[in-house]
Amino acid sequence: MRSASEPLLEVRGLGYAYLGRFPALDEVGFTVARGETVALLGANGSGKSTLLKVLAGLIFPDRGSYRAFGQEVTEDALEDAQLNAGFRSRLGFVFQNSDAQVFSPTVREEIAFGPLQLALPQDQVEARVDDVLRLLEIADLADRAPYQLSAGQKKRVAIASVLVTNPELLLFDEPTAGLDPRSQQWLLELLAELARAGKTILLATHDLDLLDPLAERCLLFSEQHRLVADAATADVLADTELLLSLNLIHEHTHRHGPFVHSHPHGPSHHANRAEASL
Repeated sequence: MRSASEPLLEVRGLGYAYLGRFPALDEVGFTVARGETVALLGANGSGKSTLLKVLAGLIFPDRGSYRAFGQEVTEDALEDAQLNAGFRSRLGFVFQNSDAQVFSPTVREEIAFGPLQLALPQDQVEARVDDVLRLLEIADLADRAPYQLSAGQKKRVAIASVLVTNPELLLFDEPTAGLDPRSQQWLLELLAELARAGKTILLATHDLDLLDPLAERCLLFSEQHRLVADAATADVLADTELLLSLNLIHEHTHRHGPFVHSHPHGPSHHANRAEASL
Protein backbone atom coordinates (compact mmCIF):
# COMPACT_ATOMS: atom_id res chain seq x y z
CA MET A 1 0.00 0.00 0.00
CA ARG A 2 1.39 3.41 -0.99
CA SER A 3 2.34 5.79 1.82
CA ALA A 4 0.44 9.07 1.94
CA SER A 5 3.80 10.84 2.26
CA GLU A 6 5.32 9.18 -0.80
CA PRO A 7 6.20 11.72 -3.52
CA LEU A 8 3.94 11.83 -6.56
CA LEU A 9 7.07 12.17 -8.71
CA GLU A 10 10.61 11.11 -7.87
CA VAL A 11 13.52 11.79 -10.23
CA ARG A 12 17.05 10.55 -9.45
CA GLY A 13 20.26 11.20 -11.41
CA LEU A 14 18.40 11.74 -14.67
CA GLY A 15 20.45 12.19 -17.83
CA TYR A 16 19.40 12.50 -21.47
CA ALA A 17 21.20 13.36 -24.70
CA TYR A 18 19.55 13.71 -28.10
CA LEU A 19 21.00 11.21 -30.57
CA GLY A 20 23.29 10.19 -27.72
CA ARG A 21 25.50 13.21 -28.44
CA PHE A 22 23.68 16.43 -27.56
CA PRO A 23 23.16 16.75 -23.78
CA ALA A 24 19.76 18.01 -22.64
CA LEU A 25 19.66 16.83 -19.00
CA ASP A 26 22.58 16.10 -16.70
CA GLU A 27 22.23 14.45 -13.25
CA VAL A 28 18.81 15.95 -12.52
CA GLY A 29 17.10 14.91 -9.30
CA PHE A 30 14.06 16.16 -7.34
CA THR A 31 10.73 15.10 -5.87
CA VAL A 32 7.25 16.59 -6.23
CA ALA A 33 4.53 16.08 -3.63
CA ARG A 34 0.87 15.62 -4.46
CA GLY A 35 -0.88 18.97 -4.88
CA GLU A 36 2.26 21.07 -5.43
CA THR A 37 2.60 23.65 -8.19
CA VAL A 38 6.22 23.72 -9.31
CA ALA A 39 7.85 25.92 -11.95
CA LEU A 40 10.72 24.61 -14.05
CA LEU A 41 12.68 27.79 -14.61
CA GLY A 42 15.56 28.30 -17.02
CA ALA A 43 16.71 29.96 -20.20
CA ASN A 44 15.73 28.53 -23.58
CA GLY A 45 17.63 25.31 -24.24
CA SER A 46 18.30 24.52 -20.57
CA GLY A 47 16.38 21.22 -20.68
CA LYS A 48 12.95 22.13 -19.32
CA SER A 49 10.94 20.83 -22.28
CA THR A 50 13.03 17.67 -22.44
CA LEU A 51 12.33 17.01 -18.77
CA LEU A 52 8.59 17.39 -19.32
CA LYS A 53 8.76 14.86 -22.16
CA VAL A 54 10.53 12.40 -19.84
CA LEU A 55 7.92 12.96 -17.13
CA ALA A 56 5.16 12.39 -19.70
CA GLY A 57 6.74 9.11 -20.86
CA LEU A 58 7.30 10.42 -24.38
CA ILE A 59 11.07 9.87 -24.22
CA PHE A 60 13.16 7.83 -21.80
CA PRO A 61 16.36 8.84 -19.99
CA ASP A 62 19.79 7.48 -20.82
CA ARG A 63 20.57 7.13 -17.12
CA GLY A 64 18.95 7.65 -13.75
CA SER A 65 15.47 6.72 -12.61
CA TYR A 66 11.96 8.17 -12.65
CA ARG A 67 9.00 7.10 -10.52
CA ALA A 68 5.45 8.42 -10.87
CA PHE A 69 2.36 7.47 -8.85
CA GLY A 70 4.47 4.94 -6.93
CA GLN A 71 5.65 3.06 -10.05
CA GLU A 72 8.95 3.00 -11.90
CA VAL A 73 8.45 4.55 -15.36
CA THR A 74 10.60 2.94 -18.05
CA GLU A 75 10.16 2.05 -21.68
CA ASP A 76 9.86 -1.63 -20.77
CA ALA A 77 7.35 -0.95 -17.98
CA LEU A 78 5.08 1.01 -20.31
CA GLU A 79 4.95 -1.99 -22.65
CA ASP A 80 2.48 -3.40 -20.13
CA ALA A 81 -0.90 -2.27 -21.47
CA GLN A 82 -2.56 -1.97 -18.05
CA LEU A 83 0.29 0.01 -16.49
CA ASN A 84 0.51 2.22 -19.59
CA ALA A 85 -3.22 2.99 -19.52
CA GLY A 86 -3.11 3.79 -15.82
CA PHE A 87 -0.11 6.08 -16.22
CA ARG A 88 -1.55 7.91 -19.26
CA SER A 89 -4.93 8.44 -17.59
CA ARG A 90 -3.36 10.14 -14.56
CA LEU A 91 -1.16 12.59 -16.47
CA GLY A 92 -1.91 15.37 -18.95
CA PHE A 93 0.63 17.29 -21.06
CA VAL A 94 -0.15 20.64 -22.71
CA PHE A 95 2.47 21.34 -25.39
CA GLN A 96 3.94 24.78 -26.04
CA ASN A 97 2.70 24.71 -29.64
CA SER A 98 -0.99 23.86 -29.76
CA ASP A 99 -0.72 22.97 -33.46
CA ALA A 100 1.41 19.98 -32.43
CA GLN A 101 -1.36 18.76 -30.14
CA VAL A 102 -4.65 19.62 -31.85
CA PHE A 103 -5.29 17.49 -34.93
CA SER A 104 -8.91 16.22 -35.10
CA PRO A 105 -11.47 17.47 -37.68
CA THR A 106 -13.54 19.35 -35.07
CA VAL A 107 -13.07 20.70 -31.57
CA ARG A 108 -15.62 18.26 -30.15
CA GLU A 109 -13.79 15.29 -31.72
CA GLU A 110 -10.48 16.62 -30.45
CA ILE A 111 -11.69 16.78 -26.86
CA ALA A 112 -13.35 13.36 -27.13
CA PHE A 113 -10.17 11.68 -28.41
CA GLY A 114 -8.55 11.08 -25.00
CA PRO A 115 -11.58 9.57 -23.22
CA LEU A 116 -12.26 7.35 -26.23
CA GLN A 117 -8.66 6.06 -26.09
CA LEU A 118 -9.29 5.20 -22.43
CA ALA A 119 -12.31 3.14 -23.57
CA LEU A 120 -14.83 5.12 -21.54
CA PRO A 121 -18.52 4.50 -22.35
CA GLN A 122 -19.88 6.75 -25.10
CA ASP A 123 -22.42 8.51 -22.86
CA GLN A 124 -19.69 9.27 -20.32
CA VAL A 125 -17.43 10.62 -23.08
CA GLU A 126 -20.19 12.92 -24.32
CA ALA A 127 -20.95 14.18 -20.80
CA ARG A 128 -17.28 14.90 -20.10
CA VAL A 129 -16.85 16.73 -23.41
CA ASP A 130 -19.90 18.91 -22.74
CA ASP A 131 -18.65 19.67 -19.21
CA VAL A 132 -15.18 20.76 -20.33
CA LEU A 133 -16.58 22.80 -23.25
CA ARG A 134 -18.61 24.76 -20.70
CA LEU A 135 -15.73 24.99 -18.20
CA LEU A 136 -13.36 26.52 -20.75
CA GLU A 137 -16.10 28.63 -22.36
CA ILE A 138 -15.63 27.16 -25.83
CA ALA A 139 -19.01 25.49 -26.42
CA ASP A 140 -19.55 27.81 -29.38
CA LEU A 141 -16.41 26.33 -31.01
CA ALA A 142 -17.47 22.68 -30.69
CA ASP A 143 -18.19 22.14 -34.39
CA ARG A 144 -15.37 24.32 -35.71
CA ALA A 145 -12.19 22.94 -37.26
CA PRO A 146 -9.14 23.63 -35.08
CA TYR A 147 -7.23 25.21 -37.97
CA GLN A 148 -9.87 27.95 -38.07
CA LEU A 149 -9.18 29.04 -34.50
CA SER A 150 -6.99 31.78 -33.06
CA ALA A 151 -3.90 30.94 -30.98
CA GLY A 152 -5.81 31.59 -27.75
CA GLN A 153 -8.74 29.43 -28.85
CA LYS A 154 -6.39 26.60 -29.86
CA LYS A 155 -4.73 26.78 -26.44
CA ARG A 156 -8.14 26.42 -24.78
CA VAL A 157 -8.92 23.40 -26.95
CA ALA A 158 -5.54 21.82 -26.17
CA ILE A 159 -6.12 22.31 -22.44
CA ALA A 160 -9.68 20.97 -22.75
CA SER A 161 -8.39 17.84 -24.48
CA VAL A 162 -6.21 17.22 -21.41
CA LEU A 163 -8.65 18.20 -18.65
CA VAL A 164 -11.40 15.99 -20.08
CA THR A 165 -9.63 12.88 -18.73
CA ASN A 166 -9.38 14.49 -15.25
CA PRO A 167 -5.65 13.77 -14.73
CA GLU A 168 -3.95 14.10 -11.33
CA LEU A 169 -0.78 15.60 -12.78
CA LEU A 170 -0.70 18.45 -15.33
CA LEU A 171 2.42 19.37 -17.31
CA PHE A 172 2.53 22.71 -19.15
CA ASP A 173 5.35 23.70 -21.52
CA GLU A 174 5.66 27.52 -21.79
CA PRO A 175 1.91 27.86 -21.22
CA THR A 176 1.56 31.55 -22.11
CA ALA A 177 3.78 31.51 -25.22
CA GLY A 178 2.13 33.23 -28.17
CA LEU A 179 -0.96 34.34 -26.24
CA ASP A 180 -2.35 37.86 -26.13
CA PRO A 181 -2.59 39.56 -22.70
CA ARG A 182 -6.28 38.67 -22.20
CA SER A 183 -5.65 34.99 -23.00
CA GLN A 184 -2.59 34.98 -20.73
CA GLN A 185 -4.65 36.31 -17.83
CA TRP A 186 -7.39 33.74 -18.45
CA LEU A 187 -4.81 30.95 -18.42
CA LEU A 188 -3.17 32.15 -15.21
CA GLU A 189 -6.58 32.23 -13.51
CA LEU A 190 -7.34 28.72 -14.78
CA LEU A 191 -4.00 27.38 -13.50
CA ALA A 192 -4.68 28.94 -10.09
CA GLU A 193 -8.15 27.34 -10.05
CA LEU A 194 -6.70 23.93 -10.93
CA ALA A 195 -4.14 24.29 -8.15
CA ARG A 196 -6.89 25.13 -5.66
CA ALA A 197 -8.73 22.00 -6.83
CA GLY A 198 -5.73 19.93 -5.71
CA LYS A 199 -4.10 19.19 -9.06
CA THR A 200 -0.34 18.71 -9.14
CA ILE A 201 1.10 21.11 -11.73
CA LEU A 202 4.54 21.42 -13.30
CA LEU A 203 5.07 24.27 -15.73
CA ALA A 204 8.19 25.01 -17.73
CA THR A 205 8.88 28.67 -18.33
CA HIS A 206 11.46 31.42 -18.52
CA ASP A 207 8.78 34.05 -17.81
CA LEU A 208 9.10 35.34 -14.25
CA ASP A 209 5.61 36.85 -14.40
CA LEU A 210 4.14 33.35 -14.12
CA LEU A 211 5.70 32.60 -10.78
CA ASP A 212 4.08 34.78 -8.14
CA PRO A 213 1.59 33.81 -6.82
CA LEU A 214 1.05 30.72 -9.01
CA ALA A 215 4.04 28.49 -8.17
CA GLU A 216 5.16 28.03 -4.59
CA ARG A 217 8.45 26.40 -5.59
CA CYS A 218 10.94 26.63 -8.45
CA LEU A 219 13.43 24.19 -9.94
CA LEU A 220 16.11 26.23 -11.70
CA PHE A 221 18.12 24.88 -14.63
CA SER A 222 21.44 26.15 -15.92
CA GLU A 223 22.43 26.40 -19.55
CA GLN A 224 24.60 23.34 -18.82
CA HIS A 225 21.33 21.35 -18.38
CA ARG A 226 21.79 20.86 -14.65
CA LEU A 227 19.39 21.51 -11.80
CA VAL A 228 21.21 24.19 -9.83
CA ALA A 229 18.58 25.30 -7.31
CA ASP A 230 15.37 24.06 -5.72
CA ALA A 231 13.84 26.88 -3.72
CA ALA A 232 10.71 28.74 -2.69
CA THR A 233 9.49 31.17 -5.35
CA ALA A 234 9.88 34.21 -3.11
CA ASP A 235 13.53 33.33 -2.47
CA VAL A 236 14.20 32.82 -6.18
CA LEU A 237 12.68 36.17 -7.17
CA ALA A 238 14.77 37.92 -4.52
CA ASP A 239 18.05 36.35 -5.70
CA THR A 240 19.21 38.74 -8.41
CA GLU A 241 22.64 37.12 -8.76
CA LEU A 242 21.08 33.69 -9.36
CA LEU A 243 18.65 35.05 -11.97
CA LEU A 244 21.50 36.86 -13.74
CA SER A 245 23.70 33.75 -13.73
CA LEU A 246 20.93 31.67 -15.35
CA ASN A 247 20.24 34.28 -18.05
CA LEU A 248 16.72 34.90 -16.75
CA ILE A 249 17.34 38.62 -16.37
CA HIS A 250 20.09 40.65 -17.99
CA GLU A 251 22.34 43.41 -16.75
CA HIS A 252 22.12 46.70 -18.62
CA THR A 253 24.60 49.56 -18.42
CA HIS A 254 23.42 53.17 -18.29
CA ARG A 255 25.39 56.42 -18.55
CA HIS A 256 24.17 59.51 -16.69
CA GLY A 257 26.61 62.29 -17.50
CA PRO A 258 30.03 61.23 -16.22
CA PHE A 259 28.60 58.33 -14.19
CA VAL A 260 28.18 54.77 -15.43
CA HIS A 261 26.15 52.16 -13.56
CA SER A 262 24.54 48.83 -14.34
CA HIS A 263 21.48 47.02 -13.03
CA PRO A 264 19.45 43.97 -13.97
CA HIS A 265 16.55 43.88 -16.39
CA GLY A 266 14.15 41.03 -16.90
CA PRO A 267 10.79 40.15 -18.41
CA SER A 268 8.81 40.92 -15.28
CA HIS A 269 8.01 43.46 -12.61
CA HIS A 270 9.77 41.13 -10.13
CA ALA A 271 13.07 41.98 -11.79
CA ASN A 272 12.22 45.66 -11.49
CA ARG A 273 11.70 45.19 -7.75
CA ALA A 274 15.17 43.67 -7.57
CA GLU A 275 16.60 46.71 -9.41
CA ALA A 276 15.22 49.06 -6.79
CA SER A 277 17.14 47.26 -4.07
CA LEU A 278 20.53 47.70 -5.73
